[in-house]
Amino acid sequence: MIFTLRKKFILINAVSVLLVFTGIFLFQAVSGVMQMNRILDTLTDAIASNNGVFPAFQPSGRSPLSDWLAYEDVITEETRFSTRFFTVRLDENGQVTEMNMDAVSAISEEEVADYAARAAAEGGERGWVSDYRYKAVPGETGTMFVFVNGNMQQNMTFRQLFTAFLVLLGSALLILMLTVLISRRAVRPVAERYEKQKQFITDANHELKTPLTLILSNLDIVESEVGKNEWLEDIRSEGERMKLLIDQMVTLSRMDESDAPEAVSDFDLSGAVLDTVSEFAPLAAERGKALSADIAPDLPYHGDEALVRRLTAILLDNAVKYCDPGGVIRVQLYHRHHPVLIVENTCANVDNLELDRLFDRFYRADKARTFSGSFGVGLSIAQSIVKNHHRGIHAYRKGHMIGFRVDLK
Repeated sequence: MIFTLRKKFILINAVSVLLVFTGIFLFQAVSGVMQMNRILDTLTDAIASNNGVFPAFQPSGRSPLSDWLAYEDVITEETRFSTRFFTVRLDENGQVTEMNMDAVSAISEEEVADYAARAAAEGGERGWVSDYRYKAVPGETGTMFVFVNGNMQQNMTFRQLFTAFLVLLGSALLILMLTVLISRRAVRPVAERYEKQKQFITDANHELKTPLTLILSNLDIVESEVGKNEWLEDIRSEGERMKLLIDQMVTLSRMDESDAPEAVSDFDLSGAVLDTVSEFAPLAAERGKALSADIAPDLPYHGDEALVRRLTAILLDNAVKYCDPGGVIRVQLYHRHHPVLIVENTCANVDNLELDRLFDRFYRADKARTFSGSFGVGLSIAQSIVKNHHRGIHAYRKGHMIGFRVDLK
């Protein structure tokens, strides 16, 4: 149990760090791309406003796109010499009427015409064609397209993002390592309380069973001398009840100590469930409750047969006890990617049940806690059996019926 708690603690921390760092990285990526586009848009705006020619340096200029991005932060005295751009004019029919390729040399006229056609086909004012950021400027005789090479800005942005990724990844791994190292200390208080609880149950088992055995033994002697009577029967009944409770507490404690069943083997799951149903059929009939079973034949399973039989018995015992008078109990076992066991029974009070608490130890839906032969630990034992097999169990409502589904994956 403590190992499972440590794993959950580490997993929660790892997922939390991953989500936070992923959010940080995505924010940096989006803001980096937006800033890159703003820089290139500033350049295309400057060239477009100067009739397709790179403008002279103006220290007092401002970017038309944003108040926080200063014109001089983008365009300096050296920018015109490092900016690769070209302009293309298309007439209303989409034909090239003019090209200005003075600021770029590593591109042919055919490629320039192709870039302009692709930009015109997109139909937007701004966008990307290959490594070029463009702006479309409509005019009276056609449209001028300004293309600015963004390869340098792209490389810079990607390097920054890659560096940020490495930093975040390294930080996440370091935090994960520290989480693993401190997880033992973090769960130590819980582990100590758990060990004390186990020790208490073990001590209670020894300290209570011995006098309880003596009481029941002496009760047999008294009955042999004075005969049976109502008071002696009450004493025996309460003694047997206490003995059953102690056994169930010890069973839960032992299951908590083990993460997997011990006696694992291949067995006939259908036969095991059917045998258990047959054992409960006379009891259900005696109490006036109809028990029906739909068991798929010859389903093999690999697990602890004794625990699976006990799991089925717990669910059936629970159904018989809490089924409405004259009600119906249904048992299903079928295979759908994996074996599924379902036990349902009619329950008029199903809408008032707290289904998420049914597996809590010592929880009983009867708030008055009048004794009905149950201590509220049977479903807890069933859940422990399922967990030891690394499977799942849950309760559900279906009309006036309550059901329990066990997925034996």
